[in-house]
Amino acid sequence: MKEQRLVPDAEFRSYYGRPILKPPVWKQPDVPLYLFLGGLAGSSAVLAEGAALTGRPALQRVARIASAGGAALGTVALIHDLGRPERFLNMLRVFKPTSPLSVGSWILSPFAAFSSAALASDLTGVLPRLGRLAGVGAATFGPPLVTYTGALLCNTAVPAWHEGYREMPFLFAGSGMAAAGGLGMLATPPDQAGPARRMAVLGAAVELVASERIQERLGMLAEPYQQGRPGIFMRTARRLTMTGLVGSALGGRSRALSVASGLAYLSASLFTRFGVFQAGLASARDPKYTVVPQRERAERRQDAARTLPV
Repeated sequence: MKEQRLVPDAEFRSYYGRPILKPPVWKQPDVPLYLFLGGLAGSSAVLAEGAALTGRPALQRVARIASAGGAALGTVALIHDLGRPERFLNMLRVFKPTSPLSVGSWILSPFAAFSSAALASDLTGVLPRLGRLAGVGAATFGPPLVTYTGALLCNTAVPAWHEGYREMPFLFAGSGMAAAGGLGMLATPPDQAGPARRMAVLGAAVELVASERIQERLGMLAEPYQQGRPGIFMRTARRLTMTGLVGSALGGRSRALSVASGLAYLSASLFTRFGVFQAGLASARDPKYTVVPQRERAERRQDAARTLPV
C-alpha cells in the first residue's frame, strides 16, 4: 500500500523567476525557415528522381529547382543564424558522429553540391549522364537531410523537443514530403503530378499521425504545442493538412484544386516548423516543464525500488 503524504508537495520555483534552462539562442525566422527548406529540398530530390524514372520532365524540373533552391536558401538561413560564414566552414573541419549538428553539416554540403549539379545539367542539357548521377546522389542524401533536423532538436535539453524524440523525425519527414509533393502539385500540370500527389498524401498522413502521437504521449509536455502562438501554428498546420488531403481526394485532373491543395500542403509544413520551434522555446522558458517531469521520474524510480525483492 502506497504511503499517503501529509504535507503537500512544495511549489516549484526558480531563482528570481528566471528559467532553469537557458532557451536556445537560435534566431527566428532563420532556424524555422531552415527546418522547412531542408525538408522541402530533401524530399524534392527524391521526387525528382522518381519523376526522371517515370518520364515526367515537367515534374522533374520543378523538383530539381526546389531541391537546389531549397538547399541554397537553407544554407543562407543557417549561415545568417550563425552570424559569419566561416562558422559553417569550421563545422566541416571535424566529423563528429555523436553530434547531429556536425552530421547535418556533412549531409547538407554534399546534398547542395549534388542538387545544384543536377539542376545545372537539367537546365542546360550538358553532361546529362553526370547530371543524373548527381540527381541520384542528391536523392541519397535527401532523406537524412529531411530527418536529421528532428534529431538535432531532440538532442537538446529543451523539454518539449527532447521528450518528443520518438515522433519528431517522423513529423519532419511527413511534413517535408507533404511540402515537396504540394509544390509539385502547385507547379506541374495535373497529368504529370501523380507522384507529387501521392507523396503529399503519404507525407500528410505521416505528419498527422506523428503530431497526434506527440499530443498523446508527452502528457503535460504537450501543452506548449497546444497553447499560445505555438498552439495556433500547430492547429493551423493540422487544418491546412486536412484541407490538402480533401483537395487531393477530390482534385483528380482539376488544375484549380491541385493548386489549392499544393498551397495548403506547403503552408502546413511551414506552420509546423514554426509551431514546433516556438513550442520548444516556450517549454524552456517555463520552469514547470523541467521540474515536474524530473519529479515524476524520481517518483517512478522510488516506486520501482520499493517493489524490488529484498
